Amino acid sequence: METYDLIVIGSGPAGQRAAIQASKFGKKAALIERMEVVGGAAINTGTIPSKTMREAVLHLSGFYYQNIYGVNYRVKETITMADLSFRAQHVIKTEIDVTRAQLSRNGIELLNGIASFVSPNQIRVNGLRGQSEFRAEKIVIATGTKPAESPLVPFNNRTIINSDQILQMREIPRTMIVVGGGVIGVEYTCMFATLGVRVTLIEKRPRLLEFADSEMVETLCYHLRDRRVTLRLNEEVESVEETPDNGVVANLKSKKKVAGEALLYAVGRQGNVDELNLAAAGLEADTRGRIAVNADYQTSQPHIFAVGDVIGFPSLGSVSMEQGRIAAAKAFGVNLHSDPAHYPYGIYTIPEISFIGKTEEQLTDAGLPYEIGIAYFREIARGQIRGDTTGRLKLIFHPDTKELLGVHIIGEGASELLHIGQAVLALKGTVEYFVDTVFNYPTLAECYKTAAFNGLNKLSKM
Repeated sequence: METYDLIVIGSGPAGQRAAIQASKFGKKAALIERMEVVGGAAINTGTIPSKTMREAVLHLSGFYYQNIYGVNYRVKETITMADLSFRAQHVIKTEIDVTRAQLSRNGIELLNGIASFVSPNQIRVNGLRGQSEFRAEKIVIATGTKPAESPLVPFNNRTIINSDQILQMREIPRTMIVVGGGVIGVEYTCMFATLGVRVTLIEKRPRLLEFADSEMVETLCYHLRDRRVTLRLNEEVESVEETPDNGVVANLKSKKKVAGEALLYAVGRQGNVDELNLAAAGLEADTRGRIAVNADYQTSQPHIFAVGDVIGFPSLGSVSMEQGRIAAAKAFGVNLHSDPAHYPYGIYTIPEISFIGKTEEQLTDAGLPYEIGIAYFREIARGQIRGDTTGRLKLIFHPDTKELLGVHIIGEGASELLHIGQAVLALKGTVEYFVDTVFNYPTLAECYKTAAFNGLNKLSKM
């Protein structure tokens, strides 16, 4: 029986980083992947395909140039699912090749098949070539998630689909129902609305993206409604049915009916743990397939770690990578510094939302004083040049010490622009840094200087 220092189950971002980090420590590591391709949901069905599709939508629709060339401007008059899929498949293939090269370069042995525990240190792999068993001193579970299903929704992979099936759609519908106002549901709502699809978004909570700053979410909702999206908040789907003309109807608990040519069900995701036989390892998952861990990502079995989406919030590719790296280090007694309080969030809506640090709501609930400074993209030359006049950047800082407490951005390129604020926040800098710093001109980075002046001017008037 082959023995390893570390076995990682799952080749998504978390699993990759865990295996590679162990290799950097000189450990013998193996990576088990059930699919023929590496990368997990992030590369094959989730993050990479959806973000690539978003870029294709923005490019082909000419969205950010319509303010300059007119609302009828489009790069391609008739956009098809084949157009969107073509770009996505190209990027997916490249990312798979890059990932395989990284694993090979670091001496990671790739085992294809379905993994299940035989005992706390022994794993069975059922693959195309039969069954094999392996032992490891340390194990990392990084199996990710799959779209949640509901008995109320009769999926048919045509007109009633989940987020993993988007690129398999035959054509772009004229009308669409999206159930779920979380990150995935809102991102796809934005994409289809940009293509001219009449979208109805149904969410049972009173607002979208509850973990984000309310001002940024309100701004997003304004732009969604401006693109003719109907928001059905505080509404819950009771059942879904197909109609004789190949349409879809969502019946709401409020007795309303919402009709469309297609329905995307995006209400949460479920941990991929069904085939792991966790009981044999002395572990268990909750009803949503999530595995509980401590601050070091250890499960109830100290030598078994769990990272990535399978442990729940925040379920971000960037955070999953870091969790995998930290877990591998902790497994072999190496201390790495990483501060979850300074992890950034990127939501690829249209326009993009990205933030780090505290929100106004969090500071208010904690009874902490703060002041804000805002800059609008329309006031920045680069915003006019790019045709993005909808964005804004908000700085939150302490009124006495001027220490930066949070950065919240909505607008194209927000997830890139945020990292300037991230560096200042991590180093406990003040908003005065932005006032005293010279930024290239014209750039969106100038928003930091403008927002800092705006906030400090408010203090000077008090």
